[in-house]
Parts: sequence; structure tokens; C-alpha cells
Amino acid sequence: MARVLSLSSHVAFGTVGLAVTVRALQALGHEVIGLPSIVLSNHPGYAHVAGDKIPAVDLDKMLSALASNGWLRTTDAVLTGYLPTPSHVVTACAAIRRVRAGNASAFIMCDPIFGDDPEGLYLDAPTAATIRQQLLPICDLTTPNRFELAWLTGKKVETPEAAVEAARSLGAPAVIATSVPAPDDRLSTLYVAENAACGCFVPRRRTAPHGTGDLLAALYLGHVLNGAAPELALGAAVADVEAAIGASADRDELSLAGDGVLGRAKPLPALPI
Repeated sequence: MARVLSLSSHVAFGTVGLAVTVRALQALGHEVIGLPSIVLSNHPGYAHVAGDKIPAVDLDKMLSALASNGWLRTTDAVLTGYLPTPSHVVTACAAIRRVRAGNASAFIMCDPIFGDDPEGLYLDAPTAATIRQQLLPICDLTTPNRFELAWLTGKKVETPEAAVEAARSLGAPAVIATSVPAPDDRLSTLYVAENAACGCFVPRRRTAPHGTGDLLAALYLGHVLNGAAPELALGAAVADVEAAIGASADRDELSLAGDGVLGRAKPLPALPI
């Protein structure tokens, strides 16, 4: 069992942010410290939403309390997700430094949640730029979707091969690029490192529930912490996300209720790119 510090959004209803990240990591046997950057009734795609950001200064106080209790120095990984302002990004960077002060080998993973197709940016450009300038350089792996990878690199990302080229220009040790268009009306999820690239391919769906990116990132991290090689962790994570989407029956939220929903699907092959 590993301990993961996860910083992201939390919703009272639904399966995005910490509501899915915590569940996925726990399903794979890990302990999670879930620190909410914002607390909402539900994701903003619904007609009505209420809630607000947790001030970064309050998150700093919570991190200090966690550190004083000795829990950060025994943390094995950090997963950052939705960070609504530049101040929240700065707090996430400080949290990473605290964790690495106690565990220099802690695995740091950033899901740069700031935009998507077709909406574009849903955080302001200064926040996205702060993620690029301050958070990505201290991460071991980042998981941008197609839009985010294109925005971060200034490159067109319209094929798996273009995504591999863009990912390598990002400067991160490793990248998982999601929702990348592929031939035969498919979408690809790609793992890209300096000397390796592979991908899993699934049919493009007309719609998909919210939270699939959060679920994929958490599952991949959980499998890696359990000792899986990157290509196996990728195949297992993508397979579980596909299974969860299939079980959701066109609902707007992922169906994760019941035992055995996560961590049971047969891993998909991760093919060389």
C-alpha cells in the first residue's frame, strides 16, 4: 500500500475530481490524503451549481498540519488535478516540495486540468501558464488531453504521431496524452517517454461521462505504485475506464457503484507508436 496526496476539486454529487480519484486509488489498495482545491455541489455542466474555491492560504495551513502530524514525509506520490488559480498552483508546488523533503523518490504526477475540446480553456490563461511554468517542470509525469497538449506546446495535435512529437517537446520525463484522434474513428491514449512511445486505441464514442480523465490518471498512478511497468499500467487503466464508461449507460456520471467495478478489466494492449 502506498500513500498518495491528491489535490483537486471535490463535488458533493458526481464522479469528477477527488470523488473519483480517491475511490480509484483506494480500489487499487492505496491510502489517499484528499485535499480539495474547490468544493462544489456538482460539476458546472449542470444547470445549477454552488460552492467555492478553498483559499490557497487555507490549503497551506492544512498542509502544515498534515506535515506536523508526520504524514507528508511518509507520502509516496502526489497527484495534482484541478487547480483554479495561480495561487493554488503555487500551493501544489509547495506541497510537492514538502513531500519530497521527506521522500526524495516520491512519484509526482500532474493532470493539467485547464481545458478540453470543444470548449477550449475553462481556466484563465495565467493559471494554465503557471501550471506550465512552475508545476510541470517538477513532475515525473503529466497527463494532458489533446487540447491541453496542443496549448502547452503550441503544436498541432491531430494524430498519434503528432502527439508523440508534441509530448517530447514538452520537456517532461514522461507524458500520457489522452483523447488523441486516431485512424478508423478511434481515440488513442499514449504513453510517451524520451526513448519509448506506445498507445491504447478505443472506438470513439458519441458521448462519455465527465470524470474519465480523473479516473484514468488515478488508475494509472495506482497501477504504477503497485509495480506495473508503464505500458501495462496504461493498458489496465484504459481498460478500466472503458469498462466504467460502458457501465454508465449514457449517464453524465461514471457508474462506479458496487464492488469490483475498478481494477478488474483485462488490460488493453499498448502498441508501439
